[in-house]
Order: sequence, then structure tokens, then C-alpha cells
Amino acid sequence: MRVLHACSELFPLLKTGGLADVLGALPNAQIAAGAEVRLLMPGFPALLQGIGKTSIVSEQNTFAGKITLRYGVYNHVGIYLIDAPDLYQRPGSPYHDGDQLEYADNYKRFALLGWVACELACGIDFYWQPDVVHAHDWHAGLAGAYLAARGYPARSVFTVHNLAYQGNFSARHLHELELPSHFMQPEGLEFYGQISYLKAGLYYADMITAVSPTYAQEITRPEFGFGMENLLNQRKQHGKLMGILNGVDYNIWSPQKDQLLPADYSPRKMAGKAECKATLQTQAGLTITSEFPLFAVISRLSSQKGLDLLLAALPKLLEFGGQLVLLGSGDADLQNAYQKLAKQYPKQVAVKIGYDESFAHQIIAAADVILVPSRFEPCGLTQLYGLKYGTLPLVRHTGGLADTVVDCSLENLADKTATGFVFRDSQVNELHDAIRRVFALWSEPVKWRRVQRQGMEKDFSWHIAAQQYLAMYQQLG
Repeated sequence: MRVLHACSELFPLLKTGGLADVLGALPNAQIAAGAEVRLLMPGFPALLQGIGKTSIVSEQNTFAGKITLRYGVYNHVGIYLIDAPDLYQRPGSPYHDGDQLEYADNYKRFALLGWVACELACGIDFYWQPDVVHAHDWHAGLAGAYLAARGYPARSVFTVHNLAYQGNFSARHLHELELPSHFMQPEGLEFYGQISYLKAGLYYADMITAVSPTYAQEITRPEFGFGMENLLNQRKQHGKLMGILNGVDYNIWSPQKDQLLPADYSPRKMAGKAECKATLQTQAGLTITSEFPLFAVISRLSSQKGLDLLLAALPKLLEFGGQLVLLGSGDADLQNAYQKLAKQYPKQVAVKIGYDESFAHQIIAAADVILVPSRFEPCGLTQLYGLKYGTLPLVRHTGGLADTVVDCSLENLADKTATGFVFRDSQVNELHDAIRRVFALWSEPVKWRRVQRQGMEKDFSWHIAAQQYLAMYQQLG
């Protein structure tokens, strides 16, 4: 089976979030399972430079101007790049400028991604033609619409990584995009008078997947559906919505193999974790101690991630003697509040604004608890990394967090199934209670180590998801 993934990010070359991690690992896992897999991506500078040598597949005049379609290989995966300098050769983020403003021509830049995906399905590469076009998030959402307009030359799959980001643009652009005018209706890609690239993906795909089973259920409800819940319910009733849990690349995320750590360790030999903790405490200017747990946050700073809740709960955590290391960026108010706390408690709180892949590995290896108190979380990856590194996740019961973390209740501790701490409602008092339970378990080192081992021995590797995706492709006919 030939599979084309249409996407906008690829770890480690270009990453703004978890989407890049998925596309950096899933294709190889699918290839290992027997599929022929290629990627299609915009020709962003980081990708052109990182992939290096490419050959020209075709040159075409499109609604977005003249493009060159290039083909290269990176990490054993074939990648098509849409080389269109006027659209993609811009510094910084793929989506917005240095002032965090979305590019005015994003509607054209990402419509082109869907259009070229359809062209590949129609055979513009004489040597390779996909059976399935698998589009990821709104950036590739129009792929399904273009395929529908051409009579579905390939089957279409659309994966929702985060329904909150929808790619909505003015309806006046429809005539530029070479899509049929009758697509601009509620039974199509129209969403409150706008063109919605996300809705196009949801409406026209042969199958929709969400990145965890619980998230697939949640997005059919108003509180998580962002206006798409009725459409998603309809598609679910017709068997066209399913959840497949994201995986982890254990070649990159494993304390036994991680070259970014000061010491390695394993479930039965944990001394290296203590060394990682002491090293990080030294680097971050925290008190060097093994007496109290070190908590960590690696996240976009936003209310979606529940980091306003954590801010309100932090005084209690610090009062108990806990420490916090935070890595991330986002809402200015949250950034300022956490930086203020770091100045107020320099021996207990360390904050680094921004993102640093190497530092993220070091934090997860050093910490005792990884905090993910999200209001909603399609899948989440940091809790999966935490499990592998013996860093117990403290999470809210939502999305992929609910699917991957087993609470340290008395029953689960007795059954030896517990792997972390779970709270239900987005309330400060519930988060307080979960933090108290962390300190209660911390006071019983034998139980703590047992829960660590149980988490570290869980398998969330990508081969599981790869098999599920391939089985789903086969069912599309």
C-alpha cells in the first residue's frame, strides 16, 4: 500500500509542537510494517536545508504561482517538497511573522499543500502514486476537498491533532483556490460564512482519526467540539471517526539510550536518575536535595494547558517543599507570572521561556513528576515521555491523558497498575488534592519506585499505532 502524508512539520527539522514528533516517527513505523510511505510538505527553509539533495519531479503553474515539486530522502523516508520561494522562504515560524501575526496569504500557502497532494494522487509523479492521502490538521485540510472535486483518485484520511486550530479564511478567496463553488455550503467547507480548512478535512475525508480514543469521543461534545461537534457526530454515526493513540519513538526517548543526559538509567538501575536530578538542580540554581520531589512543566503556556490552575496551586506545592522547573512559552501574562515566582523562590522555582529540545530531555530525566493539568489534550506526549523516564505524570482526566495514565488510587496501587496521578475537574482544589497525593506517595519510597517501574515498562511505541493505521487504510477499500 502506498501512503502519502500531507503535513507541515517534521521532527527534528521543523517543530512547533507534537505534530512534528508524530510525522518524525509514524512514517518509519509504517514502512517497517510493510507500507510504501512518503511525505508532502511545503518547502520551508529548514526543510530544504535539512533534507539537502533533491531532484525535480515537476514544474507547474498553479493558482498560487509557479512551483517546483522536489523529491528527496530524509531518515529513510521519501519527501516531496513544494518549492515556492515567494510563499515559503520566510524566516521563523511556518505560520506567522516575528510579531506573532498570521501571514495574510496563509489561505494560499496551505491550500497549495492540499492541491499538490491531490495532484500526486492523480499521477504527476510518473513513478509513484499514492493509494491513500493522509492529511494532518487544518494545514492539509483541503486535500480531501481537492480529492473530492477530482472524483477521489485516492482514498482520503484526515487526522485531527487539535480541533482548536481550524484554518478559517474569508469566503472571498474561494474563487482563487480552484474549488467548485458549490463546496461553499454547510454540507461542505463553509463554516459560519468562512472557508474552514479543518471542516474541509472533516467533511470530505473517507475516514477521520483523532490522536487518542478518548479525544475522539470528546470532540463530538459541545465543550470540546469548537463548533464541529454536529458534523463529527454525523461522521461517527456512519463509522467514519475513530481514535488511534499517538506513540513514542523510543530510539529518541529512552533513559537507557538518551545521549543528552548526564547519566543513563533503567527500571531496575535507577541511580542515574538521581544524578540527572542533582545535575539539573545545580544548573537551574535550585537547592540540591533528594528529600523533596522535583516537578516539571514542558508546555505551551496557555489556559488550555491548565497552567493558570497550576499557578494558583503552586503556593501549596512550594509550601510542601516541592521544586518546579518550567520550560515553555505562550501567554504573556502566564510567562510573567511564572518568571515572577522564579524570582520570589529562586531555590525552588526555575523558569526558562522558549523551547530547547536538549533541555527538555534533561528536565524529563531529572524530574520526579511531570505536570500536565490540561483542560483538554488531544493526546499529549510529555506524559508518555515521563512514563518511560520514571517521571510520574500528574494529569487531568481528558483526551490522551485519560488513555495513558493510571491513577495511584488505593485499588490501583494494590493491583500494581498505577502509573501516575489523575484528577477529574479543572478546579484548583482538585489539583491541590492530586499534589497532596504526590507527597503522600513520595513519603513511601518502596511504593514510589514500584509505580515508577510500572510506568517505565509500559509500551507506547509507534509500531502499535502504525498497525492500526494500516488496518484502517485497508478497510477504506
